[in-house]
Amino acid sequence: MYTCICAGVTEPEVRACIRSGADTVERIGDSCLAGTGCGTCVEQLETLLEEHAEDGVLGEAQPSGV
Repeated sequence: MYTCICAGVTEPEVRACIRSGADTVERIGDSCLAGTGCGTCVEQLETLLEEHAEDGVLGEAQPSGV
């Protein structure tokens, strides 16, 4: 499924950009062009950034070896 129709970018591609260090919508756009066209996907990009941040916090809270 496409997250950004204008740039033809899928959700897995956006998630890969975020994992690679894109921590703002602007940096996602720099990395894969998502969010640089009409802007319709910006809210979804922000949601994906929030989910990634939450996953990181949850991941840090878990003890090692689990």
